[in-house]
Order: sequence, then structure tokens, then C-alpha cells
Amino acid sequence: MSNELIIQKSSAGVEIALLSNRKLIEFHRETSSEGFQVGDFYLGKVKKISPSLNAAFIHVGGEKDGFLTYFDLGPNLKSLRKVVKSAIAGNPRSGNLDQFSIEDPIVKTGKIGNVLKVGEPLLVQVIKEPIANKGPKISCDISIPGRYFILVPFNNTVSISRKIGNPKEKSRLKDLADSIRPHNFGVIIRTVSEGVALEELDKDMRELVKKWDALIQALKNAATSTKVLGEGNRLQTLLRDILNDSFTQIISNDPEIYASVKETLTKYNADSDKIVKLHQSKIGLFDQFNVNRQIQSSFGRNVPFSGGAYLVIDHTEALHVVDVNSGSTSYDQQNREANVLKINLEAVEEIARQVRLRDMGGIIVIDFIDMRDPKKKNELFQTLKTAMKTDRARHNILPMSKFGLVQITRERVRPATEIATQEVCISCNGTGKMDSSIQLIDKIENEINYLWENMNQKHITLRANPLITNYFRHGIPSLRMKWWLKHKHWLKLQADPSLSLTAYQLVNELKQVVNQEA
Repeated sequence: MSNELIIQKSSAGVEIALLSNRKLIEFHRETSSEGFQVGDFYLGKVKKISPSLNAAFIHVGGEKDGFLTYFDLGPNLKSLRKVVKSAIAGNPRSGNLDQFSIEDPIVKTGKIGNVLKVGEPLLVQVIKEPIANKGPKISCDISIPGRYFILVPFNNTVSISRKIGNPKEKSRLKDLADSIRPHNFGVIIRTVSEGVALEELDKDMRELVKKWDALIQALKNAATSTKVLGEGNRLQTLLRDILNDSFTQIISNDPEIYASVKETLTKYNADSDKIVKLHQSKIGLFDQFNVNRQIQSSFGRNVPFSGGAYLVIDHTEALHVVDVNSGSTSYDQQNREANVLKINLEAVEEIARQVRLRDMGGIIVIDFIDMRDPKKKNELFQTLKTAMKTDRARHNILPMSKFGLVQITRERVRPATEIATQEVCISCNGTGKMDSSIQLIDKIENEINYLWENMNQKHITLRANPLITNYFRHGIPSLRMKWWLKHKHWLKLQADPSLSLTAYQLVNELKQVVNQEA
């Protein structure tokens, strides 16, 4: 498998495309007006406590307050408060936890009103970006992600990714992490740490501790309801989280981004910066890698995938629905089950890609083509689980129901990616409806007759779409000739391709447009 990261900068912002074997599997847009981002730290202020929800609303500077549940306070709220209070007071050693005495954890099933008070400052971290009309979801159970580790303050536990299966490697990484982590800092070892030398691991650990110190020191001069420390831009986060040996090139059309990516990769690996390239061709970067075409074909409501079959993807506020259709695919009815299984299996690959590409979150319901054989249903289910393994977001796939539906629950931390792939119809203005041809002609005749008879406008030119003007000229006698015989006035015609089928202008001899709807 060959992966490529294509980074295009334009006046609208930065667009990032992740390609696997030249096929688009992830797409991200970053603008200069980015607001809350997962991982950002804010010094919030408790605005309202809701006992019925056992949650609090925290003012973090946005239009909508952050939502903090009791569960997301985390067990070490008392310790966090103690450090934050010390930092705000100006203690330069607030971030040093070597001699720190960790406070007792709060009870798991407590009441938030017994723990928080309205008006108090609170260090929080964004765990879900604002979606629809909701504000960000936030947490006091803070952590700092790095390339190889996730640093967890007020903890002395070393955990490891379940995706690292080798027992010897697990033991090695745990021992190394335990030897280099500072006291009272827990560590989660990330999958990408597998096979990495001590020197690289230690470098990452030191970077994380520096970031923790910077966070705590920033609290001294921070005003409430403001950002204290940002996660960084989407590109840097992607590089940190997805970069591995499968990447063959990272290419950008912007010299600054090129230099920044090169510098970042040098920190991770001395040789990895060699895959970074600067695009200098006259051909657009996304055009050269066929990204624009893939965006247009992949983000519509109907997505074709094989031999005439296609997916229909709908999104409501509550869930995403994916319907598998055989379309124009032809198959032998005698082997219906085998052929339907083939279409469904081909659909699985595209569904897994679409879920990741659109960053669908929450509940996803998939309606496969009906199959009766339980073995074939299970084969389809197992294939879907395998196809979804490359998805970095946490997800759970439920077995197919008796109605042929498969349900996926997927972590949702930001709004799904939506890109308009259709334009508003110039004829109906997006309504899907337009006047019939008879109604349109009657309307034009009534307006022109009114101008001829009541407004004394004798020399009228009809400016309209070429299809309309040709309609007036067609036939023996033509419609224009019939009107001349009826009204005793000759109508001039002027074709204008820029006008829609239902748009027209009536122009007098002074070249003035005189119809009411012009």
C-alpha cells in the first residue's frame, strides 16, 4: 500500500488530501477562521450548573458555552484545581509534579453541583468540536498527545495500544516508558511506537513535558474564557497521528508549508523528510493527482462503485443512512444470492472509504441488498469489520439484523465533511419546478400585448434563451407570424444564451428593459 499526502494552499485556506494507492480516503479543509479544535486548552468559567443533566455549562469564549458532564470531570479534578490555582497565583514551579501530592479522586457517581461552583475558573480541554447548534464538549480529564506517547498528569500508570500484539515488544515499550516518564505522569503508548528506539521515545517524552510546562505557565497571565494552549493546525496533527513507513511522498504547492512539514518530519525521523516535495508545475496540484475529480464524484448523494451499482448517502441530524443499490448491474436470477453477495462485498470497500472520507460520526445505518443465507450474511459482516480496521476513529459494528440492516456507531468529534457537488439549476432556481411551456408563452404574450395596447410601446424585442426564440420562429405559420396576424404588431427576437429557459426580457426601442420581472 502506497500513501501520499497532498497539501494545497489557496485563498480559501489549506486543503489536505490523503491518498491510498492514488485513491482519496481522507479530505480536510482548514481555514484561517478555525474555532474550537479537539485538543485545545481553555481557562473556562463555570456559567451554569444543570442538576437534571448532572452537567455544567462552561464559558470558553464562544457563542455557545462548553458542555461538561460529571463523567468528564475526570477522577483527578482536585489535583488539577490545585495546580491551576498555584499557576494563576504565579508559582513558577506549578507544573513540576515531582514533589506533588496527588489528591484523592472524586467519587464516580457524584453530583456536579457538589463539586463545581458558578463563577470559578476551570482548566478544560476540547474533546468534541461544536456540531450544528451545540457548543463544544469539554473535559477536565486532560491529556497531551505526542507522536509516540500520550501524557496523562496526576497518574502513574503505563498503558499500551492494543494494536501492538507482540508480547516482547509490549514489555520493552512499557519498561522504556516507565523509565523515562516523570513522576506523577501516566503514559499511554501509541501504536506507532512499535520498534522505535529509546532515543526517539525519550525525545518525544521531553517534548510533551515541555508542552505541559508551557500550558501551566500560560495560566499565570490568562484571562478566563480564553484559549490557553492550542492543539496546533490540522496538518501538524495529521502528520503526528498518521505518518508511517507506507508514505511515499508528501507534496505541497506552498513553500512555507513545505518547509514546515520538512522540519516536523525531521523531528520524527532523520530520513523521513526526504519524501517531502514542493510542487512547482503549472498544472494545479489537485488536478495533477486527480483529487478534484475524486472530490466531485465522491461527495454527492449518489456514489457509484462498480458495474452500475451505487450508494445513496443521506445525512440527518440524528444519523447517517447508506443504501446499497444494484442499479444497472445485471445478474443471473438463478445465482441471485451469489451475485447479490458480490455487489454487497464491493459496496463494503466503498462504504468504509466513504465513512472515513466524510468523517461520519454518531450512528450510521447501512441497508445492504437483501440476502437469505446466514453464512453469506456473516461473510459480509466480517468483510465490513476488516475494511473498517484502517479507520483511526473509535467505532463499533453490530451484526446484520433480520431486516438486512447493519449499524455502526463511530466516534464523532467534529461535523461531518460536506462538499457541494451540485449547482443550483438556472431554470428552476433549485426548486425542482418551473412553469410549463404553455404557461410561459401565455405569460409573455400577455405582457407584450399590455405593452403594445396600453403603454403604446410599439417596437418590442423579446430577449430570451435561444430555445425560446427558436420556438417563436418554428413552423408555418410560426408563432411570431400568428401573433402578427392577431395583434398587428411585429415582435423582434434576440437570442441570449446567458438567460435560463424561463427568464426573458422585453426591450423597447430605447434599449430599456420594460417587463416587470426583468
